Amino acid sequence: MNNNGIILSVRDLATHFQSEDGVVKAVDGVSFDLRKGETLGIVGESGSGKSVTNLSVMRLIPEPGGIASGEIHFNEISLATLSDDEMRKIRGRQIAMIFQDPTTSLNPFLRISTQLMEVTQLHLNHSRRQAYQHAVRMLETVGIPDAEDRVDNYPHQFSGGMRQRVTIAMALSCDPELLIADEPTTALDVTTQAQILQLIRDLKERTGTSVILVTHDLGVIAGMADRVIVMYAGKIFEQAPTRELFGRPANPYTVGLLKSVPDPSHEKGTELYQIPGQPPDVAHLPPGCPFQERCYRVADICRVEFPPFVQINEDHQTLCHFGSEVYAESRAAAAKENQ
Repeated sequence: MNNNGIILSVRDLATHFQSEDGVVKAVDGVSFDLRKGETLGIVGESGSGKSVTNLSVMRLIPEPGGIASGEIHFNEISLATLSDDEMRKIRGRQIAMIFQDPTTSLNPFLRISTQLMEVTQLHLNHSRRQAYQHAVRMLETVGIPDAEDRVDNYPHQFSGGMRQRVTIAMALSCDPELLIADEPTTALDVTTQAQILQLIRDLKERTGTSVILVTHDLGVIAGMADRVIVMYAGKIFEQAPTRELFGRPANPYTVGLLKSVPDPSHEKGTELYQIPGQPPDVAHLPPGCPFQERCYRVADICRVEFPPFVQINEDHQTLCHFGSEVYAESRAAAAKENQ
């Protein structure tokens, strides 16, 4: 970790996929920093580049994709230039990832014990006995009852929520310095979601692990993240401390996302807001701003010039021609609401 406390630094990251329709710029010029012990939330609609950004950090981009350019530094180590063998020593040990679908993360033909033991035997040099005992402890840590009896079960013998707990146990087995959680509560019931998120909180408090949390659920972000990145069309559209972003957004896309959250205070029968239109095809983006066709503030300049990054304050940036104006409107609305 460097002197500024930054454990992960991403600069101008571009990850592209070759397709029959041309080059798909799934991630296009993404830059951000993550500090030790911080939780960074990443939000955005499907296809915005959230998962691909984190798969790039893990160096797990499938063919025919790949990192086209940019830098990824973890503890001042350049991950983008490491060999596959060198990256494997970091992946799982210092950086771990919880994938959103446990059915594809776990091998259906191997016992849970075998899959948990493999991690610590590889990275912690555990003997078979040590690895087995550690596997049982990890299942107990993530709240699986009768862990000693269930550790030799197969994945199909667990419910969806329990399988997700197993993937979390695998991710936490080596006490990683960075945990990437990609939609860890997708398709889980509300109670199980709360338990999974509490597990992540407990890890952070116990070990000081830094967390990147990817989710569609803004409510989860509000309760978990210290800072938030909003992604759209492979780019960061806004980033700010959580309280700042929720209270004073400076990008029309962020405003739309926040308005889309159901409000229990609304009268019965009130129609839920949704951002009009669909996200653009990142293989054929229009000139100007990628959000122009869906934006309530669109102007002529938005159709011809790509928006600049506007620095609202030291920790708050937005990609919008009218970022300062949107921020001023948000501040005024917040002040009025608090009167």
